[in-house]
Amino acid sequence: MITTLTGANSFLLRHELNQLISDFVAEYTDMGLERLDGEEVSYDRMREALESLPFLASKKLVVLRSPGANKEFTEKAPELLSNVGDMTDVVIVEPKLDKRLAYYKFLKKNSEFKEFSDLDESSLSRWLVEQVTMQGGSLAQTDARYLVGRVAGGQQLLANELAKLLSYNPTVTRQTIDLLTDRTPQSTIFELLDAAMGGRSRQALELYQEQRAMKVEPQQIIALLAWQLHVLAVVKAAGDRDPAVIAREAKLNPFVVRKTQSLASRMNLPQIKKLIHDTLTLDIRLKSEPIDADEALQNLLATATGK
Repeated sequence: MITTLTGANSFLLRHELNQLISDFVAEYTDMGLERLDGEEVSYDRMREALESLPFLASKKLVVLRSPGANKEFTEKAPELLSNVGDMTDVVIVEPKLDKRLAYYKFLKKNSEFKEFSDLDESSLSRWLVEQVTMQGGSLAQTDARYLVGRVAGGQQLLANELAKLLSYNPTVTRQTIDLLTDRTPQSTIFELLDAAMGGRSRQALELYQEQRAMKVEPQQIIALLAWQLHVLAVVKAAGDRDPAVIAREAKLNPFVVRKTQSLASRMNLPQIKKLIHDTLTLDIRLKSEPIDADEALQNLLATATGK
C-alpha cells in the first residue's frame, strides 16, 4: 500500500506519520522499517529500498521524505511505485506538492492521499477544547479563541503552550493563559497595525512599547510589520473570495487571513500602498542614516490611519 502525506499543517502531518510508523512497528517490529530523505539520497538508493525484499521481517515499511526533491524520482515514480511488491508498504511525505505536475496527479490517483491543511480560528479553538477535555481538564470556548489569538503560531506551538498550561492547572482560564504564555510578535504586530490604521494612536504606541519591553528590536518590528502589510495587501486584492481559497493560493494560514479581512475591509488599496511605501522608506533610512529608530517608528505608527 502506498500512502501520501502532504499539506501545510506540519503538526497533523507529523502526528499521522508517527501513528503509521507506530502501528507498523507494533505488528512487524522496527526491523522492517526504513527511512530515507529524498533531499540526501540518490534515486538508486530509493529504488533499491522499494524493490528489495524485507530482511528479518515479514513485511517492510519504506518512509520517503520529500522524494520529489529528486528529479529522477518524480519522472520515474509512476513506473517505480506501480511495481512495489505486496510485502512493502510505502509512505511518501511531501509537505509541498506542485499540483501542476504529473507526479502529483499520479500520487493523488494511485495512493491513499492525505492532505493536512492549516486549521482556521474556529477549528483550532475546538481542537484545543477537545484536547483539554481528553486530558481531564476544562477550557471554555471563548478562552480557547483567546489563546489562539494570543499565540497565533500554529498547532505545534499551541500544543506546547497547552501542555504547559495543563501541567500548571487542568482548569485553563484566561488568567492562567496571561500568566504562562507570551503574545507572539506577529499577533501583537497585527494588533499594533489595527490600532494605528484605526486612528487609535495611543494604543498603537502602547503596543509598540510592549514589544520593546520584550526586547524586540525596531528592525524586527519593521520586518514583522512588512509581513503583515504583505498579508493585508494580498487579502485586500482578493476581494470577497473565500478565506480558505485565499489562504491556500497565497500559502497563508487561514486564521491569519480571516483575522486580516476585518482590517482590510476598513481600508482601500491607496491607503495600503501608502503605508507600504512609508514603511519601506523608513526601513531604507534606518539602514542608511543615523536616525533614532524608536522615534521614527513611533512617528510612523502615530501618523498612520485608515480613515
